[in-house]
Amino acid sequence: MADEPMTTSTPSESKSTLKLMSKSMYAKEAALRNLFLLCATAAVAGVALIFLFVGVRGWPIIQDPGLGAFLFGKVWSSSTDQFGILPLVTGTLVITIGALLLGAPLAVGTAVFLSEIASPRVRSVVRPAVELLAGVPSVVYGFFGLIILRPIIANLTGGLGFGPLTAAIILAVMIVPTIATLTEDALGSVVPGIREASYAMGATTWQTIYKVLLPAASVGIIDAIILGMGRAVGETMAVVMVAGNAPQFFQGLGEPVSTLTSQIVIDMSYASGTHRTALFGMAVILFLISMGLVALVRVISNRKKEG
Repeated sequence: MADEPMTTSTPSESKSTLKLMSKSMYAKEAALRNLFLLCATAAVAGVALIFLFVGVRGWPIIQDPGLGAFLFGKVWSSSTDQFGILPLVTGTLVITIGALLLGAPLAVGTAVFLSEIASPRVRSVVRPAVELLAGVPSVVYGFFGLIILRPIIANLTGGLGFGPLTAAIILAVMIVPTIATLTEDALGSVVPGIREASYAMGATTWQTIYKVLLPAASVGIIDAIILGMGRAVGETMAVVMVAGNAPQFFQGLGEPVSTLTSQIVIDMSYASGTHRTALFGMAVILFLISMGLVALVRVISNRKKEG
C-alpha cells in the first residue's frame, strides 16, 4: 500500500489560524473580566447606596436632639419626643451575648462531632439537619418560642416569659448553622499530618481534639463566632415575637426588653418627623456594627495569613 501524502500547512496559514484563535480567546477573556468587574462593582455600589440612603435620612438626628442625647439617652418614648437608644443598645447586647454563650459551644461541639467523631452514615444525617436549621424562616422560630418556650420560661422566672432569656435561646438555635458550618470548614483545613502526629505520640481522640485541633483552628472558629454574632445582632422577627418589646434597661432574664432591630420594625409604620429620623439613625448604628464585625473578621484572617 502506498503511503498517503502528508498534508502540511504553510507557515503563513499556521500564523493566520493562531492569530484568529488568540483574538477570539482574548475577546472572551476580556468580556468575562468586564462581567466579573461589573458584578463586583454592583455589589460595592449596592452597599454604598444603602449606607448613603440611610445616612442621609438619619443625619438630622445629630442636630436634633444631638448625637450625645441620641446615643446615651436613657428614654425612648415617641409620645414625649425622647429618643435615647441606650436601653435598646443594652437589650441588644444582653440578648446577643446570651445567644453566643448558649449557641457557640453547641455549634462548635456539633462541628467537632461532624468533623472528627461521627461516622459517614451518621454525618450524612446530622449535617443536613444542621443545614436545615438555616432554612427555617425566623417567624417559625418566633412561633416556637412564643407557644412552646415562653410558658416554660414564665414558670422558671415567675413572669410572662417574654424577655432576654427566651430571645437568647431562640437566637442560640438560629446561629448554630452559621457557626457550625464555618467551624467545620476551619477544622477541615487543618493539615492532616497534625492529627497523625498526635495519634502517633499516643494521644487519644479527645486529647487530639482539645489540645491540637481546636488550637490549630482557633482563628477560623473565632471568625465563625463573630459572624454568628452578626446574625444574632441583625435578627428581627423572632426577637419581636419573644423579647417583650419594652424599651427599658435590662432588669432580669424574665423582664421584657427591646432591641434596635425590633424597635425599628415596631415603630416604622407610624413614625414621622424626629421619630422617623431616629429610626434611620438606629439603622446607621446597626450598619456600623455589621461593618465593624466584618472588619474584625478580616483583621483576624489577615493576621493568620501573616503568622
